[in-house]
Amino acid sequence: MKDRLLPFAISFVVTCLFFINVCDWIFDCGCHSLWAGADALCNVHLANIHHCPFCTRGIAGYTFIMTAVSAPQLAASVWLPSSRAARIGACLLLFPLGMLAVGLVAGTLDGYWG
Repeated sequence: MKDRLLPFAISFVVTCLFFINVCDWIFDCGCHSLWAGADALCNVHLANIHHCPFCTRGIAGYTFIMTAVSAPQLAASVWLPSSRAARIGACLLLFPLGMLAVGLVAGTLDGYWG
């Protein structure tokens, strides 16, 4: 089982470290790396503009987003019938794809680009 969970563990660490960077890539909201100010410059702190669909949702929203992004990574890690390296690659690829999918849904629902 450890071999099946290792690709997910690696991709989950990458997801946690770079979640906020991908948030800024999707929404151009002003977020920075965790070690460079995180959400201190995010547009969620400014009045009278569209606020970042991820940062406005708080801890409950982050939990939902992380679950939605991580669940496909876990599924790929456990169920893909390929080598460990291929499963690591698939899990890492699912990180930006999952963020983009969730981001497009959240941004559309919030009218972020409208």
